[in-house]
Amino acid sequence: MGKGQSSITNTIRVLRFNAGEMTQAALAEKAGVTRQTIVAIEQGRYSPSLEVAFRIAHAFGVPVTEVFQWTPDRGEADQ
Repeated sequence: MGKGQSSITNTIRVLRFNAGEMTQAALAEKAGVTRQTIVAIEQGRYSPSLEVAFRIAHAFGVPVTEVFQWTPDRGEADQ
């Protein structure tokens, strides 16, 4: 993948709001990561490991595909 915006997006902010305005700190505690990690993931600056992605989804009680979405780059879409 080239430089620039990640092709992985997420709905963490929306899910936190829908979960009674859950704080980033509360989500971090449930997922077993730091608040800074949640901030970076939520802002799209960091892509979590598969395990952390599943932990975050579990914290919301939803499938991982409801939290994270992947859009292939143009070159990858052709493969």
